[in-house]
Amino acid sequence: MSITAPTASQPFRLARPPRRVLLICLRRLGDVLLTTPLIRSLRRAWPEARIEVLVQAGAAAVLEGNPDIDRVIVEPDDDHRLARLGLAMRLARRYDLAISTLYNDRPHLYSLLAGRRRVNIVPPANEPGAARKRWLSHGWCELGLGRLHAVDQYLELADLMGVERVPEVVPPSTTDQSGLESLLGTRWREQPLAVLHPSPMYRYKAWTDAGWRAAIQHLVQSHGLRVVLSGGPGPAERQRIETILQGLPPAVAAQVTSAAGRLSFAELAELLRSARLYLGPDTSVTHLAAACGTPTVALFGPSHPIAWGPWPRHAGIAPGHSPWQMKSPLQQLGNVWLVQGEGDCVPCLQEGCERRLDSYARCLDELDAVRVAQVLDRALEPAPGATAHEPR
Repeated sequence: MSITAPTASQPFRLARPPRRVLLICLRRLGDVLLTTPLIRSLRRAWPEARIEVLVQAGAAAVLEGNPDIDRVIVEPDDDHRLARLGLAMRLARRYDLAISTLYNDRPHLYSLLAGRRRVNIVPPANEPGAARKRWLSHGWCELGLGRLHAVDQYLELADLMGVERVPEVVPPSTTDQSGLESLLGTRWREQPLAVLHPSPMYRYKAWTDAGWRAAIQHLVQSHGLRVVLSGGPGPAERQRIETILQGLPPAVAAQVTSAAGRLSFAELAELLRSARLYLGPDTSVTHLAAACGTPTVALFGPSHPIAWGPWPRHAGIAPGHSPWQMKSPLQQLGNVWLVQGEGDCVPCLQEGCERRLDSYARCLDELDAVRVAQVLDRALEPAPGATAHEPR
């Protein structure tokens, strides 16, 4: 666990609880999921407030069924500039408080238009626009990702307003089980399941097909688990899962089900809540598994563990402390095991060895499947007081 110094900030206390709050997070699924501790903190502090969240279209699914949110507003995409302008006009001065979890220009513009009072993350003082964004914000804290975990960074906004932290990542939820029953059968909850997610968004975060096959075989043959491979609906993810399956012995492949493109994010969360194990790279689904309390093994290579390691459930992490060190072959806290590739350059904090999104990462390409299997064995050991098939 790493400890960081406080970031530069300007506190702001509201004279009375706000009636309408807009939180702005125009990022991807995982980033939005990690704002939910801040949203929960606001809900606990202001139970009568109407809390709305502005997100990009691709990230709205991660907030499905969130009991702390009254409305999710989806920003039109880049091809619909006039629609964005219309949204900005509709938001104008509708909120007592606007909060931007990002330091970029567009979220700050929405905050300025929407909120009578504004509390925002701002860029470091030496970056363009830093002084202006501080001046236009009633309360602010400086971007500290890298020194801070993303959850801790967002919760600093609660600190500014005197709101007590509730450091719980809140997964999406649904009562509709039809997709899971269609995929796995009506008695799927009675089966010992492991969920594996082979495909991150970017190649430089990916483990090898051979590594995934070895992990699947180990879970099926040594632990008697049925394996579900999660993935998005895109052809590249479907093809990768198909390639992995084709290389498995038939008896092992018979115990593997592809869920690529077949489950919503909320349905996947329901699956993870019942799973005995999750294995995945640095991706939004890995954050989701950790939030669901699933024993989670996360494979990290170039990525920044202090900022983006999965946030363990109910781990009691103190403010200013990241759950993770910058460099260690294996770290464990709560329900999460973080495995890093080995090498003096790990983590390089770059986009792979070739410094581009489709680059390979040698530290992950050379990550030993036997080493990963040993961590899987540890993660599958029953928690104290739990039965062998009871989720942690």
